[in-house]
Amino acid sequence: MRWRGERESGNVEDRRGIGGRGIAIGGGIGTLLLVAVVALLGGDVRQVLGPLLNGTEPAVSQPSGPPSAEEEERRKFVSVVLGKTEDVWQNIFRQNGKTYREPKLVLFTNQVDSACGYAGAAVGPFYCPGDEKIYIDLSFYDELQQRFEAPGDFAQAYVIAHEVGHHVQKLLGISERVDAMQRRASKTEANQLSVRLELQADFFAGIFAKYVNDKKILDPGDIEEALRAATAIGDDNIQRQTTGRVVPDSFTHGTSEQRLRWFRKGFETGDIRQGDTFNLPDP
Repeated sequence: MRWRGERESGNVEDRRGIGGRGIAIGGGIGTLLLVAVVALLGGDVRQVLGPLLNGTEPAVSQPSGPPSAEEEERRKFVSVVLGKTEDVWQNIFRQNGKTYREPKLVLFTNQVDSACGYAGAAVGPFYCPGDEKIYIDLSFYDELQQRFEAPGDFAQAYVIAHEVGHHVQKLLGISERVDAMQRRASKTEANQLSVRLELQADFFAGIFAKYVNDKKILDPGDIEEALRAATAIGDDNIQRQTTGRVVPDSFTHGTSEQRLRWFRKGFETGDIRQGDTFNLPDP
C-alpha cells in the first residue's frame, strides 16, 4: 500500500505509555483467549467485557517508554488509513444526503479506559459505540502476522476498515436495531444476528478497499493480503485452531468463506446498497 506522504487523520488520540487500571479476569488463559478472539473478529466487546469486568480491581501500571521508530511508523500508517476511511465515508454519506461523523482512533499500550469499560491489550482492536472510538494496541499487528499468518500492511488496513464499518453501522442506526432484536432473541438467534452484523462490516471494509484501489494507492498483492486476513479469522477457522471442532450455532462473526465473500462483494460493487446482510435466508 502506497501510504507514505498521504494525509494523516487528525482524529488519532495517542495514549501510548499512559496506563490505566488493571483487569482481574477470572477463568485464566481460556477466558483471555475468548476475549481476544471476539475483539479480533470485530465483535462488540461489551458482550464479553461486561461480565468479566465485575471482578475489576485497581492495579498499578508501569508507564512505557517513548515509542520506538517502528511504533511511530505504525502510528503514521494507522493515521493514513483512518484518513482514507474518512475520505471514503464522507463521500458516500454525502452522495446519499447524509453527514458522516468521523470516529476517533485511540492508540494505547497494555490497557485502556473506554466508554465500554477497561480493556487490556489481549482484547485486541475494538470499536466502542458509547464514545464512537476505535481502540488498538499496535502490538496486535504482530499477533495478526505471527499467530494468524496474515502479514502485510493491507491486512492491517483491513482490520481498521472493519472497525470503521461498525461505526458506519452505528451512524446508520443498524447497530441499534440489531441490539434491540438480539435482546428479544434466543442465544442462537442472537448469534446469527451478530454474524450478519459482522459480515456487513466486512462488506464495508471491501468498499474501502475498492476506493483506495481506484485511487491507485494499492500495490499488487494488497487485496490478497486482506482476503487472507478475512479467511484467517473466520469463526470456523478460529474454532478449529483453538478447540479442534466447529460449532456453527456458536458462530458470531461468520465462516471464513462468508467473510471472504462479503469483503469481496464490497470490493467488487463499491455500492453500499448491496450490503444488506439481514434480508437474505443465508448470508
